[in-house]
Amino acid sequence: MSTSDSSDRCDLVIIGAGPGGYVAAVRAAQLGLKVTLVERELLGGVCLNWGCIPTKALLRSAEVYAELHHLEDFGLSCSGAKFDFPKVIERSRAIARQLNAGVAYLMKKHKVNVVAGTATLTAARPAPRVRVQLNAGGSREFAAKHVILASGARARTIPAAGMVPNGKALWTYREAMTPKERPESLVVIGSGAIGLEFACFYRSLGTQVTVVEALDRILPVEDAEVSAAAQAAFERRGLQFRVGAKVRNVTQAAAGALVELEQGGKREVLQSEAVLISVGIEANVEHLGLEQLGVKLEKGHVVTDAHGATNVAGLFAIGDVAGGPWLAHKASHEAVRCVEHLAGVATGHANSPIPACTYTSPQVASVGLTEAAAKASGRDIKVGRFPLRANGKALAAGVPEGFVKTIFDATTGQLLGAHLLGAEVTELIQGFVLAMTLESTEAEIVATVFPHPTLSESMHESVLDSLGMALHI
Repeated sequence: MSTSDSSDRCDLVIIGAGPGGYVAAVRAAQLGLKVTLVERELLGGVCLNWGCIPTKALLRSAEVYAELHHLEDFGLSCSGAKFDFPKVIERSRAIARQLNAGVAYLMKKHKVNVVAGTATLTAARPAPRVRVQLNAGGSREFAAKHVILASGARARTIPAAGMVPNGKALWTYREAMTPKERPESLVVIGSGAIGLEFACFYRSLGTQVTVVEALDRILPVEDAEVSAAAQAAFERRGLQFRVGAKVRNVTQAAAGALVELEQGGKREVLQSEAVLISVGIEANVEHLGLEQLGVKLEKGHVVTDAHGATNVAGLFAIGDVAGGPWLAHKASHEAVRCVEHLAGVATGHANSPIPACTYTSPQVASVGLTEAAAKASGRDIKVGRFPLRANGKALAAGVPEGFVKTIFDATTGQLLGAHLLGAEVTELIQGFVLAMTLESTEAEIVATVFPHPTLSESMHESVLDSLGMALHI
């Protein structure tokens, strides 16, 4: 179809329909822009179809199964607890399909033109142009005032060390989500959120799991105190760790795979039915035409300003393709900020704190600076801690493991960081995120009434503890 055809002219073309792209499409449509959304695979992107949501479905099945083995702690009994692994997997996939259909509904509701195909930028002046190789065959070209790259990222591989998925025993997160059978043994390479969530899922169902981490502690981006306590909690659940261990090679074996390690100058070979390669992600910047347009890249991602603008006029980038933190909610937040900016609408979405959540058992959640980073900034700080074992609701619910840690500027009372370990802390962290966004001081949080009995009281107590005023420890 010719680019002179009015149907191929629009205000905004968005490349990628993940949590950044489809949210950008909705917000742009709300602001009256004519939007074309290009997606080569599934609406919702990795997060909805292969990441955030379906993994939580898997984890919930594992959590329920694990709880069945502790019923006596609650004065209950039930015999014959078992799981149907294919049904566990299918439940996860069904939820992904349901949400995928929900995104399709949103696009139809907001009159977003969805095009199934692979997009390439072909020109930047006088306005960005995008050619789409259609999945159904043929191609179309679109001219727009603005283009947003929301192409996301994919699992990183390290071919030199044999860390490449092969559809058999060597997995990325995709293969780990849909195996036909549960492996009896699993080695997880990498102890970030993705690796540990799968480690907890498979361990809860009885798999022998060993986690390998090259750095000196697991969850290396989290506060060191949280990392240490989390590892101890995971070990009590049967997870094994090799920390400070470098993977020298991964090879397919007759019955699974072999992982060659070097730790403390000693060599070790781990054998397992499957190996999950979870060593980070890399941005999808290839085959987009970025080189021809002179788009600036740095360390494999697109360089942008605070509004998502690249060095090419009219071209923006959001989400994983624009760099870390690689989180779905960060992508969605950037989407709204970017669209409001290019539409000329005043935005209140700049410089907001981004929380991080890890859905292990127990969960980990954080926002802001770690204690080490706060000290390194040169500030005089105050730190508060409160153990969940001293929280009435945690004891009543049978989840006393974990703590809340808060870090404040001793001079101004500014909340610098919050770090939580325990049951449902991924639901609690937003209270601290809101406090940071509103620039609440230590004194204002202390003056806030927290309902009783709730896990959230531990947040209040942690803040009180930073002032030496904790009431229940």
